[in-house]
Amino acid sequence: MTEKQRILKGNPRRTRAFISLGSNAGDRVGYIQQSMQFLKDVDGIAVKDTSSLYETEPLGIGNAQWFVNAVATIDTNLSADQLLTACKDIEGRLLRMHGKTEADEAGSHLGRKRIIDLDILFFGDEIHDTDSLRIPHPNITHRAYALVPLLEIAPDYVHPWLNKTIVQIHDSLPQPEQVFLYGTRGADRHRD
Repeated sequence: MTEKQRILKGNPRRTRAFISLGSNAGDRVGYIQQSMQFLKDVDGIAVKDTSSLYETEPLGIGNAQWFVNAVATIDTNLSADQLLTACKDIEGRLLRMHGKTEADEAGSHLGRKRIIDLDILFFGDEIHDTDSLRIPHPNITHRAYALVPLLEIAPDYVHPWLNKTIVQIHDSLPQPEQVFLYGTRGADRHRD
């Protein structure tokens, strides 16, 4: 057996993926941190980088709590479907830890609070379009809450079918929602 065959046999194919994490309920920062740790604990996932935390304007939810968002860069030997299952498991685990159920979260995108939401933004250069999984994330091209953290950790990443970098996609947003580095929103109000 050659050295190359030995390496290939021992190292299954790894895919670079990007996961968005968001919360607009309770201890938003704590929920993001717990979810990040759960992500690190999944066999087959290696968290390579994480963005800073950002506070983001809720879209179309009126007076809802602002979200805290972050993006993680991972390398994984899981399939896209397995990664989706892992993300859903993390969401469910965090809900149960804090005395909530999936039913409590149902419809949260329509105005209710969301303890945690994990979305696969990109999975290598793969494109998935099924009832349960759409990658690249279908809203990535018009969501500053995901693009701004990506600008920090992967500005030159190229969208697989648009053939545009994250910088180019962000620059083409017509009316992005407000995104602030966590802890800086409203800083101007406190100045004399």
